[in-house]
Amino acid sequence: MKSAVFPGSFDPVTLGHLSIVEAVAPLFDKLYVAIGVNADKSGCFPLEKRKKWLRIALSSFNNIEIIDYKGLTVDLCRQLEAPYLIRGLRNSIDFQYEKDMAETNRLLWPDLQTIFVPTLPEYSCISSSVVRDLFRHGGDCSHFLPKGVNLK
Repeated sequence: MKSAVFPGSFDPVTLGHLSIVEAVAPLFDKLYVAIGVNADKSGCFPLEKRKKWLRIALSSFNNIEIIDYKGLTVDLCRQLEAPYLIRGLRNSIDFQYEKDMAETNRLLWPDLQTIFVPTLPEYSCISSSVVRDLFRHGGDCSHFLPKGVNLK
Protein backbone atom coordinates (compact mmCIF):
# COMPACT_ATOMS: atom_id res chain seq x y z
CA MET A 1 0.00 0.00 0.00
CA LYS A 2 1.40 3.40 -1.00
CA SER A 3 0.88 6.00 1.70
CA ALA A 4 1.89 9.60 2.26
CA VAL A 5 1.65 12.28 4.92
CA PHE A 6 0.52 15.85 4.24
CA PRO A 7 1.35 17.73 7.46
CA GLY A 8 0.41 21.24 8.49
CA SER A 9 -1.26 23.35 11.12
CA PHE A 10 -4.38 23.79 8.96
CA ASP A 11 -5.19 26.77 11.16
CA PRO A 12 -7.51 27.03 9.21
CA VAL A 13 -7.63 24.80 6.13
CA THR A 14 -7.57 26.90 2.94
CA LEU A 15 -8.25 26.47 -0.76
CA GLY A 16 -4.47 26.23 -1.16
CA HIS A 17 -4.39 23.17 1.09
CA LEU A 18 -7.33 21.68 -0.78
CA SER A 19 -5.58 22.18 -4.14
CA ILE A 20 -2.58 20.21 -2.86
CA VAL A 21 -4.79 17.35 -1.63
CA GLU A 22 -6.67 17.27 -4.94
CA ALA A 23 -3.35 16.93 -6.76
CA VAL A 24 -1.87 14.13 -4.66
CA ALA A 25 -4.76 12.08 -3.22
CA PRO A 26 -5.21 10.07 -6.45
CA LEU A 27 -1.55 8.99 -6.30
CA PHE A 28 -1.78 7.16 -2.97
CA ASP A 29 -3.80 4.38 -1.42
CA LYS A 30 -3.76 6.31 1.87
CA LEU A 31 -3.10 9.99 2.47
CA TYR A 32 -2.72 11.07 6.07
CA VAL A 33 -3.62 14.72 6.54
CA ALA A 34 -1.76 15.36 9.76
CA ILE A 35 -2.32 18.33 12.02
CA GLY A 36 0.88 19.12 13.84
CA VAL A 37 0.40 20.08 17.48
CA ASN A 38 3.11 22.26 18.95
CA ALA A 39 2.99 22.39 22.75
CA ASP A 40 4.71 25.79 22.69
CA LYS A 41 2.04 27.34 20.45
CA SER A 42 -1.67 27.47 20.72
CA GLY A 43 -3.34 27.73 17.37
CA CYS A 44 -5.83 30.44 16.57
CA PHE A 45 -8.52 27.79 16.24
CA PRO A 46 -8.96 24.75 18.51
CA LEU A 47 -7.69 21.40 17.24
CA GLU A 48 -11.20 19.89 17.16
CA LYS A 49 -12.47 22.73 14.93
CA ARG A 50 -9.56 22.26 12.56
CA LYS A 51 -10.32 18.53 12.36
CA LYS A 52 -13.99 19.29 11.70
CA TRP A 53 -13.12 21.74 8.91
CA LEU A 54 -10.76 19.22 7.32
CA ARG A 55 -13.48 16.54 7.44
CA ILE A 56 -15.83 18.97 5.65
CA ALA A 57 -13.24 20.09 3.08
CA LEU A 58 -12.04 16.56 2.32
CA SER A 59 -15.34 14.69 2.53
CA SER A 60 -15.25 13.69 -1.15
CA PHE A 61 -12.04 11.67 -0.71
CA ASN A 62 -12.25 8.08 0.49
CA ASN A 63 -8.51 7.47 0.96
CA ILE A 64 -7.80 10.22 3.49
CA GLU A 65 -7.35 9.89 7.22
CA ILE A 66 -7.20 13.04 9.33
CA ILE A 67 -4.92 12.72 12.33
CA ASP A 68 -3.05 14.91 14.76
CA TYR A 69 0.44 14.42 16.10
CA LYS A 70 3.17 15.86 18.29
CA GLY A 71 6.86 15.68 17.62
CA LEU A 72 8.86 15.41 14.44
CA THR A 73 7.04 14.87 11.17
CA VAL A 74 9.74 12.45 10.02
CA ASP A 75 9.03 10.29 13.09
CA LEU A 76 5.32 10.30 12.26
CA CYS A 77 6.06 9.18 8.70
CA ARG A 78 8.25 6.34 9.94
CA GLN A 79 5.63 5.29 12.53
CA LEU A 80 2.89 5.23 9.87
CA GLU A 81 5.20 3.50 7.37
CA ALA A 82 4.43 6.35 4.98
CA PRO A 83 7.62 6.98 2.99
CA TYR A 84 6.24 10.02 1.14
CA LEU A 85 5.92 13.49 2.62
CA ILE A 86 3.80 16.02 0.74
CA ARG A 87 4.71 19.69 0.94
CA GLY A 88 2.89 22.49 -0.80
CA LEU A 89 4.79 25.37 -2.37
CA ARG A 90 3.43 28.84 -2.99
CA ASN A 91 6.65 30.59 -3.97
CA SER A 92 10.44 30.40 -4.05
CA ILE A 93 10.67 31.29 -0.35
CA ASP A 94 8.59 28.22 0.50
CA PHE A 95 10.81 26.13 -1.78
CA GLN A 96 14.08 27.07 -0.07
CA TYR A 97 12.68 26.36 3.41
CA GLU A 98 11.05 23.07 2.33
CA LYS A 99 14.17 21.93 0.45
CA ASP A 100 16.25 22.38 3.60
CA MET A 101 13.67 20.47 5.65
CA ALA A 102 13.55 17.66 3.06
CA GLU A 103 17.33 17.27 3.18
CA THR A 104 17.26 17.16 6.98
CA ASN A 105 14.44 14.60 6.98
CA ARG A 106 16.34 12.39 4.52
CA LEU A 107 19.29 12.37 6.92
CA LEU A 108 16.95 11.24 9.71
CA TRP A 109 15.14 8.64 7.57
CA PRO A 110 16.81 7.89 4.23
CA ASP A 111 13.67 6.15 2.88
CA LEU A 112 11.60 9.33 3.14
CA GLN A 113 10.88 11.10 -0.14
CA THR A 114 9.51 14.63 -0.02
CA ILE A 115 7.20 15.53 -2.88
CA PHE A 116 6.86 19.24 -3.59
CA VAL A 117 3.54 20.28 -5.07
CA PRO A 118 3.04 23.83 -6.30
CA THR A 119 -0.32 25.27 -5.41
CA LEU A 120 -2.52 26.54 -8.21
CA PRO A 121 -1.48 30.08 -9.19
CA GLU A 122 -4.78 31.58 -8.07
CA TYR A 123 -4.12 30.29 -4.54
CA SER A 124 -0.45 31.24 -4.26
CA CYS A 125 -1.25 34.33 -2.17
CA ILE A 126 -3.36 32.39 0.33
CA SER A 127 -1.89 31.30 3.63
CA SER A 128 -3.48 30.37 6.91
CA SER A 129 -1.73 33.41 8.41
CA VAL A 130 -3.45 35.75 5.95
CA VAL A 131 -6.82 34.12 6.62
CA ARG A 132 -6.32 34.39 10.40
CA ASP A 133 -5.44 38.06 10.06
CA LEU A 134 -8.54 38.70 7.96
CA PHE A 135 -10.66 36.83 10.50
CA ARG A 136 -9.24 38.76 13.46
CA HIS A 137 -10.09 42.03 11.73
CA GLY A 138 -13.60 41.03 10.71
CA GLY A 139 -12.78 40.53 7.02
CA ASP A 140 -14.57 38.16 4.67
CA CYS A 141 -12.53 34.93 4.62
CA SER A 142 -14.95 32.93 2.47
CA HIS A 143 -12.94 33.57 -0.73
CA PHE A 144 -10.04 31.59 0.73
CA LEU A 145 -11.84 28.67 2.38
CA PRO A 146 -13.24 25.39 1.00
CA LYS A 147 -17.01 25.18 0.65
CA GLY A 148 -18.72 24.40 3.94
CA VAL A 149 -15.89 25.78 6.09
CA ASN A 150 -17.12 28.70 8.15
CA LEU A 151 -14.78 30.16 10.75
CA LYS A 152 -17.52 31.50 12.98
